[in-house]
Amino acid sequence: MLPLLLASSSPYRRELLARLRLPFTWASPDLDERRLGGEPAVELVRRLARQKAEALAGSHPQHLIIGSDQVAVLGEQILGKPHTFERACEQLLEASGQQVTFLTGLALLNSATGHCQVDCVPFTVTMRELDQERVERYVSAEQPLDCAGSFKAEGLGVSLFQSTHGCDATSLIGLPLIRLVDMLHKEGVQVP
Repeated sequence: MLPLLLASSSPYRRELLARLRLPFTWASPDLDERRLGGEPAVELVRRLARQKAEALAGSHPQHLIIGSDQVAVLGEQILGKPHTFERACEQLLEASGQQVTFLTGLALLNSATGHCQVDCVPFTVTMRELDQERVERYVSAEQPLDCAGSFKAEGLGVSLFQSTHGCDATSLIGLPLIRLVDMLHKEGVQVP
């Protein structure tokens, strides 16, 4: 089996990948993650997932490289990482009572052969009705400033949900393991 490399500095993605009990290393790709003009959200995450894997192929020529990227979509608006307390509160109040769809792009690149599998896994969350006080308490408690949509589904963020819908809950956290296992299998990797 070729060594696995996660093209990400995200601790959330590393924790998820560790669940598969396969040895892996990780490295952060240096990449411009801006959206191209008029680029649909699905194509954005697919492109960025692939580019993250490809960015490390030169320095890791005999690896299976995993790239992933995620955006949250509210209506036609892409919700990125808020980076500030104020923006996190704004995003959550905008999402109050609404459906937010998380699109997670996933790529598995065999840098030895150049073969690359790419997919996008959606997951939808219906948010509870939220008020300013509840939102501020949540953002203060969990500091989800580096999370698309301004919440951590693996933590207190779940208290903001009314319901969820999707085929792979791990995609909500940023690395769809069910789809990744399928991709790894196509590369001859058996997950225990």
